[in-house]
Amino acid sequence: MAQHGTAKNGNGATLKQGQLGFEADLFKAADKLRGNMEPSDYKHVALGLIFLKYISDAFEARHKALLADDLEHGNSAAEDKDEYLADNVFWVPREARWSHLRAAARLPTIGTLIDDAMRAIEKDNESLKGVLPKDYARPALNKVMLGELIDLISGIALNEDGDKSKDILGRVYEYFLGQFAGAEGKRGGEFYTPRSVVRVLVEMLEPLPDPARGVAGRVYDPCCGSGGMFVQSEKFVQEHGGRIGDIAIYGQESNYTTWRLAKMNLAVRGIDSDIRWNNEGSFHKDELRDLKADYILANPPFNISDWGGERLHEDVRWKFGAPPVGNANYAWLQHIYHHLAPNGTAGVVLANGSMSSNQSGEGEIRKAMLEADVVDCMVALPGQLFYSTQIPACLWFLARNKNPANGKAGGLRDRRGQVLFIDARKLGELVDRTRRELTDEEIQKIADTYHAWRGEKGAGEYADVAGFCKSASMDDIRKHGHVLTPGRYVGAAEQEDDGEPFEEKMARLSKLWREQRTQAAKLDAAIEANLKELGYGE
Repeated sequence: MAQHGTAKNGNGATLKQGQLGFEADLFKAADKLRGNMEPSDYKHVALGLIFLKYISDAFEARHKALLADDLEHGNSAAEDKDEYLADNVFWVPREARWSHLRAAARLPTIGTLIDDAMRAIEKDNESLKGVLPKDYARPALNKVMLGELIDLISGIALNEDGDKSKDILGRVYEYFLGQFAGAEGKRGGEFYTPRSVVRVLVEMLEPLPDPARGVAGRVYDPCCGSGGMFVQSEKFVQEHGGRIGDIAIYGQESNYTTWRLAKMNLAVRGIDSDIRWNNEGSFHKDELRDLKADYILANPPFNISDWGGERLHEDVRWKFGAPPVGNANYAWLQHIYHHLAPNGTAGVVLANGSMSSNQSGEGEIRKAMLEADVVDCMVALPGQLFYSTQIPACLWFLARNKNPANGKAGGLRDRRGQVLFIDARKLGELVDRTRRELTDEEIQKIADTYHAWRGEKGAGEYADVAGFCKSASMDDIRKHGHVLTPGRYVGAAEQEDDGEPFEEKMARLSKLWREQRTQAAKLDAAIEANLKELGYGE
């Protein structure tokens, strides 16, 4: 049995990787080495090295196994690149292996050696071409800091076997992404969706292959950032008895730097994917034009006003109406709906304004979507969840087919002509002065409510809960002018009966009010006396 790996922080103290919070301690140590370097710049330095450590560890584990097999059978498979590719392991040339870089960590040429290692890896692995950072040799990068960072990262997953090593390095990469997003503030939100928000989407959509209803397990994100939706989807599959590779990952990203982060993030997790980049974006150059996905998870940038909608008036994707050129929210919703497979479902993060806006025809598009019965569920989120904006956000869940005849084994409840509203604004806990997160229990509560409403097997019976959830009919929604704000439908939460008889409560409150009124009169008199003493009396 492998021992828990360790790493040293900046003070030489041991960080135990089996302990909760290991990633936080490691990040603090790495951040101390950053000095005056901007987080937006340092993130590529640190994440690039973590990635290099990951692929080197994975290669060494496979290399060791192949060498043992070669000795036993007289083969030479250990030097055959195809043997590694077949096991979803990158080929790492000798000069790019972590052991080589660690030995040279204190040399003034370490930056050049890392750049050379990155180029060698890209040369031998087609899927990594143009992905890895290669500017470690630049004069502005402190080489002493670089050596210390290599020493710190060297301890991650030390003495662990292949799978355990992958998981630890994957956890570290994901944690560092989130911390850098927080440090960058608004810019951080461009590449990172908070983990608790992603988990709500994943737990509600349950992105699993389901042959019983013709769902193959294709997962798509048209604005995928650093790939967090995909990482959480794969985790969900594994937690439910599946394996990496059971679902197919597709994505597109318009920011080249962010695309590179996504490619590395998925590679660290051993996740194969088809993620495309072009600087025109999913609206103007839809790289996956013919894709029909079973699950779509997306956090598009909110309220984009310069998305070039004037060039796309007659686009085939605008099934419910041409979106306004001044706001891309309804362009994203319709692009996503267009890419859904016949039994596909989607979860989309949008600004709250999307639920009620009537500007520039948005109200008519929303009405058309509702009358076509494509909106499945709406969730109002608490504030302060996002790094990038304080704009309140919500989740839209869309469904291509709400007919239970095509549901999972055992059938789904017939929810055609209905929408589930969940008001989660009062949930979440503050993790610092400015940001809130949903707890595991709260995420489960939201997801369980949705699954019970749909009639999922084993999910229990659904019931409306005042102040939290309501299953509304189309007639209800029409009465509200096709506005989808959950607060309009769920009503106020019921007050718990405290057991105090009404007569006793009224007597107690009346007495309290009279006492407070007497105290207020005394205070007024004292203030008046003080004013007279100061010469301000009437």
